[in-house]
Amino acid sequence: MYQLLHVGLGPLGLRVVTDLYRRGIGRVVAAVDPAPSLARRELSALVAAAGPGTPIRTHLDEVQEWGRIRCAVVTTRSDLALCMDTFRSLLSRGCSVISTCEELAWPWLRHPVLAQELHELAVRANARILGTGINPGFLMDALPVAVTSACHEVRALRVERIQDAAKRRLPFQEKVGVGLAPAEFERRVAAGTLRHVGLGESLHFLAHYLGWKVERWEETIAPVLAERALDSGLGPVAAGHARGVRQEARGWVGGKLALQFAFQAALGEPEPRDRVVIDGEPPIEFVVPGGVHGDTATSALVLNMIRPLLAAEPGLHTMASVPLQGCVARDSA
Repeated sequence: MYQLLHVGLGPLGLRVVTDLYRRGIGRVVAAVDPAPSLARRELSALVAAAGPGTPIRTHLDEVQEWGRIRCAVVTTRSDLALCMDTFRSLLSRGCSVISTCEELAWPWLRHPVLAQELHELAVRANARILGTGINPGFLMDALPVAVTSACHEVRALRVERIQDAAKRRLPFQEKVGVGLAPAEFERRVAAGTLRHVGLGESLHFLAHYLGWKVERWEETIAPVLAERALDSGLGPVAAGHARGVRQEARGWVGGKLALQFAFQAALGEPEPRDRVVIDGEPPIEFVVPGGVHGDTATSALVLNMIRPLLAAEPGLHTMASVPLQGCVARDSA
């Protein structure tokens, strides 16, 4: 049974902790979140199954249970630079880390220096670190790589993730711009505060494991506008305002457009789906009608990847350098 340190008790973090206890595969022996509203509270006040005896600390320096902790789960920020102090502190203590930080899924794209630092820290401390999640992590990167194993040749790939944002948690709806006027949407895109983090990471992940050199790549972000007034958990969405986002990334290999990624998350999407199309020998099309629920599956990936990560060599890992575990059973964690 896993004994974990959990850092970050927002909606996703609480989902992971709840699923840990629901599945009976571990327990949280220490929890950290700096939110003033959580100071001096017990974890059981948020997740009843945790039981008494696990106070929520505001900083890692307050944790006293290091000798019992097998792994830390970090569900805080999307940007690697903003997570580095946490990762440094954990790795320096010899604590392995699994995180939903999207840029950690392929940190060499935007933060090669930080990626090298994390790898060296982990190796020195005999620890491991992995970024995972449904996207990036699995649906638009590890899964397409696995599907190409059935091909003799791959000439190009297209990967799509179309989601009905109404079924996702409110912070996700905020992240994709639900309810924003077009001008405000564009302002936030320009400021870098509105984007799906990880599309470029998925593109370069896939290219790396196919042995392709990306000569150039580009990424675009645009609002998906409501044609009529809509209701949302964030409040009413006026006609002409954003009901979500469409983000695309394209990569050229050998002078040809070889990688195309499309991510769209908006209220009321009529045909949500996850789709991988491989132009290869043989050609393959893989579709999940309705799509995979992001919050449910991200929590599952975090918990299912703990065991193979702890069995891996020390260092910085990706979802293709650690074997896929499958769903961990209650008595095998």
